[in-house]
Amino acid sequence: MTTAESAPESSRAAEFDLGRLLAERGAERYELHTRYLNHQLPRMLHTIGFDKVYERAEGAYFYDADGNDYLDMLAGFGVMGLGRHHPVIRKALHDVLDASLADLTRFDCQPLPGLLAEKLLAHSPHLNRVFFGNSGTEAVEGALKFARFVTGRPRILYCAHAFHGLTTGSLSVNGESAFRDGFAPLLPDTAVPLGDLDALERELRKGDVAALIVEPIQGKGVLEAPPGYLLAAQELLHRHKALLIADEVQTGLGRTGDFYGYQHEDGVEPDLVCVAKALSGGYVPVGATLGKDWIFKKVYSSMDRVLVHSASFGSNAQAMAAGLAVLSVMENEQIVAGVRATGERLRSRLAALTDRYEMLADVRGRGLMIGIEFGRPKSLKLRSRWTMLQAARKGLFAQMVVVPLLQRHRILTQVSGDHLEVIKLIPPLIIGEREVDRFVDAFTAVMDDAHDGGLVWDFGKTLVKQAVAHR
Repeated sequence: MTTAESAPESSRAAEFDLGRLLAERGAERYELHTRYLNHQLPRMLHTIGFDKVYERAEGAYFYDADGNDYLDMLAGFGVMGLGRHHPVIRKALHDVLDASLADLTRFDCQPLPGLLAEKLLAHSPHLNRVFFGNSGTEAVEGALKFARFVTGRPRILYCAHAFHGLTTGSLSVNGESAFRDGFAPLLPDTAVPLGDLDALERELRKGDVAALIVEPIQGKGVLEAPPGYLLAAQELLHRHKALLIADEVQTGLGRTGDFYGYQHEDGVEPDLVCVAKALSGGYVPVGATLGKDWIFKKVYSSMDRVLVHSASFGSNAQAMAAGLAVLSVMENEQIVAGVRATGERLRSRLAALTDRYEMLADVRGRGLMIGIEFGRPKSLKLRSRWTMLQAARKGLFAQMVVVPLLQRHRILTQVSGDHLEVIKLIPPLIIGEREVDRFVDAFTAVMDDAHDGGLVWDFGKTLVKQAVAHR
């Protein structure tokens, strides 16, 4: 027996003390990122004043060392669907660790993946099987592979301004050139305008299209597919023997007020559905590609092909336990119904402000996925300031609103994409009337200041200088 094997478990655990490490080195967080990770991230955070130090988090709030609370209206870009550190999910993870399961043997069938697949498919009655990976982009990659294989066709259609991930396959169906630039050659895929059925049919007539991948609501800009588009697209695709892939990585699991975003339109039954983000409970990365039985049976057509598509950490016990706990909480706490009610309250109160503020152009979205768009004002004084910002860099006004929301009102939000005058709200699905009131009151105060020419514009001058300096 080795020394390590003979040592008591308590003494082995004492060899690594996470609490002590954080106490000793936690203050170096921004320096460590600058030195070893993406050095532009701390630079950006320092520039816009987002370089906060959060000590802990719970539910829809962060807390600093002085106990000040910060309302989270970003939810880690949708990952924290049930907020941070939900007690049911925490307990599930403690339980699965304490169970010491024989996980990832690669040559057995553990119960948790099957149980989670069963639960997910109960919300997707027209689908039959699930592949579990580790992220949203991986779920998309799986869907692209499956569609190409079962149709025998090379090309995927996607919508302009779409975002489906940043690995090479999903980047090929990313509708934003800023993400694609410098990474060519990518796969031979083609963009079509969201909602344009004629453009879709023109591409389908070429006979080489495997599938259309679409977000029911695009995360970039919070742009919703027009009413009837998904059903009509589905019919066109099937007529041309192509598939419909719904990317529900951000819109799925209750975000839009239904379990999936595509369920807002009767009759839509995608051939493949991608989910991730909120399924993790905010703890363990997980992604899932759901599909029809015939698709999976064609991909995995024989024992020789049993591992033709797999993932080293796919279906791991911790991720499966987190996913099961998330779905249990959603059912027991009636999350979807709550999202529908809270989302309508938030959206309607914000929409009522469009007549009050010249620069507030539109409020749109579904459930708790809301876009606040700003536009060119009519009055000469405000228009000159707006023009100054636009000349430096489109999107600066939205950033001017985001910063005082955090600095003065302790509310975390962010713009919905580069060069867009849109703020996207995707808070934890558990927020209620108190959080709606706090956000609307803070947003009103910031907009009052912006229209009165107050401190917001002082920060705007700083942003202009930064934009011009980095051209």
